[in-house]
Order: sequence, then C-alpha cells, then structure tokens
Amino acid sequence: MTYVDGFVFAVPTANKEKLREHALQIDPLFIEYGALKVVECWEDDVPEGEVTSFPLAVKRQEGEAICFSWVIWPSKEVRDGAIEKMMADPRMEEEGSKMPFDGKRMIFGGFQPLVELSA
Repeated sequence: MTYVDGFVFAVPTANKEKLREHALQIDPLFIEYGALKVVECWEDDVPEGEVTSFPLAVKRQEGEAICFSWVIWPSKEVRDGAIEKMMADPRMEEEGSKMPFDGKRMIFGGFQPLVELSA
C-alpha cells in the first residue's frame, strides 16, 4: 500500500500566486525523488471551529487562507529515502528559504492508508 504525507498551513491571501509558483518549483522534486502524486489545495469551504478546525490548528490570522496538501508515495521506505535526498538537494534549500508562508505554523505528518479506493 502507498504512504501519504499531509500538510496544512496558512498563507497570506496576497501570496496565493507566490505559493503556486513555489509549489511549481518544489513539487517536481517530490516526483523526481519517487512520489506518485502531489496535490496543493487553496481553501474554498473551511469553517472556523469552536473546539478544533483547520484555522485553529494553524492559528490562521486575518488575511490568510488555509492550504491543504498531500504527497502520495509508493511506500514509506521510498518516502524516507526521498526526504533524505531532498534535504541534501541545493534546489530544496534555495526554494525552502522562499516559502511564502510561516512554516512554523504548518502542521504535517506521515500516514499509512487504512482504506484506499479509486474510481
């Protein structure tokens, strides 16, 4: 079964195009190092919660939008090797310093699929 990395983060709405450009630079590295798919999403219907929510989780501030992204890998082993290689890749370091959002408020994690269906 595959392995999935998930990310949720807040981006200033004024940086939407910068985020798209950043993703177009970074995301091909995931594919180059073995990812099967990378998806970057911009909020459309993301309600505020009273106890928990995406906005609360990343401490969304006025003028920010929530982004939700994931990377699908063939396996955890491929992902672990790829992340190690990506962290050593100078392109990642260069682009990583240009993140158009506060990376300290990003939440992320690796997940083993429990159920996986396709059309």
